[in-house]
Amino acid sequence: MQSNLRPIASLLLAVAFLLAGNGLQFTLLPLRGNVEDFSDFAIGVIGSAYYVGFVSGCLLAPYLILRAGHIRVFAALVALAVVVALAYPLAAAVPAWIAFRVVNGFCIAGFYLVIESWLNDRATNQNRGLVMSSYVIVNFAGFTVGQLMVTLYPIKAAEDFMLAAMLASLAIVPVALTRSAQPAPVTIVTFRPMQLYRAAPVGLVASLMIGAANGSFLSLGPLSAADNGFSVAEVAVFMGAATFAGALAQWPVGRLSDRVDRRLVLLVLLIGAAVTGVILWLFATTSTLLLTFGFIFGALALPCYSLAAAHAFDKTPVSDTVPTAATILLANACGAVVGPLLASVTMALEGPRALFLFTAVVQGALAAYVFYRTTVQAALSQPEKTDFDLAATAPVGAMVTGETLDLSDPSVVMPEPYPPPSGDDPAASR
Repeated sequence: MQSNLRPIASLLLAVAFLLAGNGLQFTLLPLRGNVEDFSDFAIGVIGSAYYVGFVSGCLLAPYLILRAGHIRVFAALVALAVVVALAYPLAAAVPAWIAFRVVNGFCIAGFYLVIESWLNDRATNQNRGLVMSSYVIVNFAGFTVGQLMVTLYPIKAAEDFMLAAMLASLAIVPVALTRSAQPAPVTIVTFRPMQLYRAAPVGLVASLMIGAANGSFLSLGPLSAADNGFSVAEVAVFMGAATFAGALAQWPVGRLSDRVDRRLVLLVLLIGAAVTGVILWLFATTSTLLLTFGFIFGALALPCYSLAAAHAFDKTPVSDTVPTAATILLANACGAVVGPLLASVTMALEGPRALFLFTAVVQGALAAYVFYRTTVQAALSQPEKTDFDLAATAPVGAMVTGETLDLSDPSVVMPEPYPPPSGDDPAASR
């Protein structure tokens, strides 16, 4: 195992650093915005702005890589992420934070695309599953640890933003010094919503609505808990516990769905998450209840995207793997653009815990749709289903799946090698 991971250790280390900084910002920004007296709706818009940037990054970052190469694009995007992290306390105003969050989302999407295409190129058929699964685990771990780091400094101070910038800066070091060769294949986004809807309506609709529910939770969960009177430490543990529970549940839930209709497993999770959300809305008045049901909520709600993605891959041909992955992820991100806006309005009208009323309504509506689809379309037989793939279905990343990229696929492009220095004069290369 050690020998299998050694060639990509520097890339995984970069993932850990940058995702820790990103996780810190996800928890920090709603809390700091609350201190700055931003309205719930303004904080919701700031949360949505991240996903606007993420969608833009998924669409545009491949062309940047084709133009400049993986390492140069990676360094440029991380530098932008560092600047943005430091800019928040310097310009504590809603319009500025919206713009910063768009840039941050763009940078993270580009980062995912660089790392995932690079990992996929470095992996072999023998170790691909280990490499991509290790990447997903490091991703979840980095994000969770980053959320807990919000307790290190006072929310009103600038140190947490500095820490986020430092973590992002450290991500450049292992990648800049890596001896891993490039270029690697790049996936160009092919967004085919109608084709996916005809093949797997549950996959597309669920991805969109899960994005609305889970995006709202990640963007506004810290604000909901803080406005309900919980301390910064309790907020951090609450968000970290939910994320950790979601990470733990990904694999067993996915393997269970290999054996029965994935839609039924998704239906059970959605109903459980909706019920847990109602409990959080009505009864989560103590830290014990908040943490207990927050953990349960994360374990039920966060793996839902994986099931939707796996169902979509079951219903589409292998030749459409890249377009399917792109469509699912972008649908999820589009839902996450709208979700925090609607959830923030619900919180403003019904109180901070009404975030979970919103998620429960979305999950309940989706559960009704999934149940309807199970009554009008029979489940796939076992031979028709693909085995659950953690790397391809985890709610992280850009457009790259855990499969070997096929250069004959029009969605996959090989960057041109860097040209050698021109001219015969030795001084030209100095």
